[in-house]
Amino acid sequence: MTTALTASRKATSRSLYQIAFSQFRRHALARFGLVILALLYLSAIFAGFLSPYSPTEYESGSNRVSWAPPTSVHWRDAQGRFGPVVFGIKREIDEVTFRDKFTEDRSQEYPLKFFVHRPSAPYRLFGLISTDVHLFGVSEPGNVYLWGTDNLGRDQLSRVLNGGQFSLAIGLIAALISVGLGVLLGGIAGYAGGWVDVTIMRLTEVLSAIPDLFLLITLRAVFPVDANPILVFYLIIIILGFVGWGGIARTIRSQLLSVREQDYISAAVALGAGHSRIVSRHMLPNTFSFVIVAVSLIIPSYILLESGLSFLGIGIVEPYSSWGSLIRVAQDGGFESITGRPWVLIPGVFIFFAVLGWQFVGDGLRDAFDPRKRQ
Repeated sequence: MTTALTASRKATSRSLYQIAFSQFRRHALARFGLVILALLYLSAIFAGFLSPYSPTEYESGSNRVSWAPPTSVHWRDAQGRFGPVVFGIKREIDEVTFRDKFTEDRSQEYPLKFFVHRPSAPYRLFGLISTDVHLFGVSEPGNVYLWGTDNLGRDQLSRVLNGGQFSLAIGLIAALISVGLGVLLGGIAGYAGGWVDVTIMRLTEVLSAIPDLFLLITLRAVFPVDANPILVFYLIIIILGFVGWGGIARTIRSQLLSVREQDYISAAVALGAGHSRIVSRHMLPNTFSFVIVAVSLIIPSYILLESGLSFLGIGIVEPYSSWGSLIRVAQDGGFESITGRPWVLIPGVFIFFAVLGWQFVGDGLRDAFDPRKRQ
């Protein structure tokens, strides 16, 4: 009887992470957040394939179509035949505002094709496979701008999708660096104590006493203004990770200070376990639930921070783009960006959904690991 009861308990017992996963699946908003994030990250991963043009490609001279509105896709051509087509773009002068006005040129008709080759817009799929196949496009000299163009006549859809690669990657990688530094230094401070603890905690207080924006601008100013944009990308990741580890380190330290006095830690010390084994195998696993939740909640803050830096002109620079730098282009257009060309505000919608998705996932993880909110 006792053996059967023990076997039954083993069969029905679940670990903390199994229980948390079960609770997370019941959280409707968390599931919705995962769907949003999956769509955003997939669009960033396959940005080259989904984009009809290169993010830096534009027409020169009189063929440039700056601030062109979104291209309308028609399902019947001029002869009434069924099939997606777009018409040419004709530039006119508005007689009231004396500014460029773009209208459809019905004399130029271009069928919308799928899986087209565009040699002028090659890309690397997954960063490895070189190809020029795009999901859709039209034959030259036609153009299709589903989300309009920017001030230089570049396709807004292509720049938003490719800009998501930078914005989403910066948020994710910077959060991992920040949490990694916080766990490492917080773990050392909480376990070692003494002057090591004092030194690390004073360093976190110094960092927290300096305004984040001021510190980021100062650190960015150390590097040359004409630095390679890709190098700037990595520098921003390092700077963001360096700035944000203090709060994580404090929390990890406080948790380890309480764990350090537990009996099983004393037993591990008595058995001769080394310091690294005690910290990595017995103490840090108690902080994993906090770390998982912290990562999901820190990522959106880094996405917003990067967007703010790029908006101020000290983040991702031309010819590359991030959602923040694209919003800056919209800001350069002034109030007309809202009334006359609202399509330039589309990057802000992507920022909103990225932050919203991570917040929903973070709330779901926090509730999943909270015993008081289990269903």
